Amino acid sequence: MRKSLCLAILLGVATLTGCSNPVPPPGVTVVENFNINRYLGTWYEIARLDHPFESGLEQVTATYGLQVNGGVSVINRGYNPARGIWQSAEGEAWFTGEPTKGALKVSFFGPFYGGYNVMAVDKYYQHALLCGPDKNYLWILSRTPTLSQEVKNQYIHLAQQQGFDTSKLIWVKQAPSVAK
Repeated sequence: MRKSLCLAILLGVATLTGCSNPVPPPGVTVVENFNINRYLGTWYEIARLDHPFESGLEQVTATYGLQVNGGVSVINRGYNPARGIWQSAEGEAWFTGEPTKGALKVSFFGPFYGGYNVMAVDKYYQHALLCGPDKNYLWILSRTPTLSQEVKNQYIHLAQQQGFDTSKLIWVKQAPSVAK
């Protein structure tokens, strides 16, 4: 069990290391008036472009907390129904420039960082669109396990405008509560 979690994390690190560019991908814009304090807390993963480190996971959440050193703690958690277990990975994120811009770098393993770019967030910080170091990484997040089709369509359209292939999005199965 622990061995497969380590393997999943290492695969994720290897993938991010291969494209460890902490700046947004070309053609991608990030939120300009970003407020990290409003972004903190737990988010549900609504959709993603799939990768080995998340493949097969359901009920995925990401929880962010402010650290005393100025960094942002990151805890990603998901349920693996094939194995009947919860899996998690802990990391740390840092702003790559001004803390009012949604451009960060994240690491789940030592000194290897990948881009974490908030492309859009609503004014109430209830749902967000973000991408990684290149256009193969895309997520739609929400504060709740569900998101209206209108908002999904809005984020899909924005992602397409910025060059993402949204036809490959995986819609994550969420339960009403993932508090286990």
